[in-house]
Amino acid sequence: MSIVDLKVPVIGESITEVTLSQWLKPDGAYVSRDESICEFESDKATLEFPAETSGKLIHVAKAGDDLPIGGLVARIDTSVAKVEEAQPAAPQATAPAPVAEKAAVPASAAAGHPSPAAAKILKENEIAPTEVEGSGRGGRITKEDAMKAVEAKSAPAAPAPPTPQPASTPATSAPAAHEAFSRNSERKKMSRMRRTIATRLVKAKNETAMLTTFNEVDLSEVMALREKYQERFVQKYGIKLGFMSIFAKACAKALLEMPDVNAYIDGNDIIYHDYVDISVAISTPNGLVVPPIRNVESLSYAEIEKEIKVLSEKARNGSLSIEEMQGGTFTITNGGVFGSLLSTPIINEPQSAILGMHAIKERPMAVNGQVVIRPMMYLALSYDHRIIDGSTSVTFLVRVKNLLEDPIGLLLDL
Repeated sequence: MSIVDLKVPVIGESITEVTLSQWLKPDGAYVSRDESICEFESDKATLEFPAETSGKLIHVAKAGDDLPIGGLVARIDTSVAKVEEAQPAAPQATAPAPVAEKAAVPASAAAGHPSPAAAKILKENEIAPTEVEGSGRGGRITKEDAMKAVEAKSAPAAPAPPTPQPASTPATSAPAAHEAFSRNSERKKMSRMRRTIATRLVKAKNETAMLTTFNEVDLSEVMALREKYQERFVQKYGIKLGFMSIFAKACAKALLEMPDVNAYIDGNDIIYHDYVDISVAISTPNGLVVPPIRNVESLSYAEIEKEIKVLSEKARNGSLSIEEMQGGTFTITNGGVFGSLLSTPIINEPQSAILGMHAIKERPMAVNGQVVIRPMMYLALSYDHRIIDGSTSVTFLVRVKNLLEDPIGLLLDL
């Protein structure tokens, strides 16, 4: 017998531990070299772990185990050869060929494994992965496949005819009212991503001098700009012009003008940047991730929108790489998509500031002595007072407000 140990590889410089989120191959199965056998969940992303050689897989760790870098995951017995499936004998010429109602699907093609996002959705809705046909690469079940399965399961069935009730049912036979209430509790282990989010948020609150300043912005001109050019923008670039790209460009311009807001503290030093990498908060089934869009100051609106779309899709299907999650000099989060009117976002360390967008609401405003209805949004800038003075934070937010209220000036770099 020849045994090869499979250990957790080095994933990133700052990652010391991972969680084995799920096995992709059962214990005792034959696996080929470079075939994915399990998934690791790190602080930043979910990664598939390939087999280093071919042979019989022997599980050592269990799904849900926390493993250090270099920790033993599994073993492979390389002395075991792959057993070829026997081919069915050809039917006799005189025997009538059986008519199959449905062509059989090979197990390797039908038993696609779900992505982390899809797995969570299927588990919450008590749907077995074997009941879902995956449309992803190699039969992988995507989030969209899982959502369709949930919709199919929740489709209303034909109502059953009402059961006739006896005319003289005694009142005492009715169950007590309290019997209808559920009193169940369930304990679940926090995912590694959720634990990391919790740790980072508490650290940001405890180790920074965080304050928040507020303002409001009239988005009349931005909305008029989008309405006027949206159709041509889509025709040329194949993607819609959203609010996030305009906000990102406004922030990038203001950040280069006020470098303290684009810097961070490292020990007794301050690290400044001559570029702007804006981290965009994206909500996923496993928690909030903030991958950065790099060099926003040099990108066009279309390039920003395309990058946001790519990062959002990867974040929601769990395919963001470690490199795509690292970096960022400033963060924008949009609670408005969930209906938030006002909030105080928490700094994304080691960054020194974060801008919170909120819901757009029509409100009466006084303009040139007249009361008019305008689409208004509250803005919130949370910042580290150790590096950013109050006057700088207020000036920065007012600059962003003015750029958004004059988007033509922003386009002309004025």
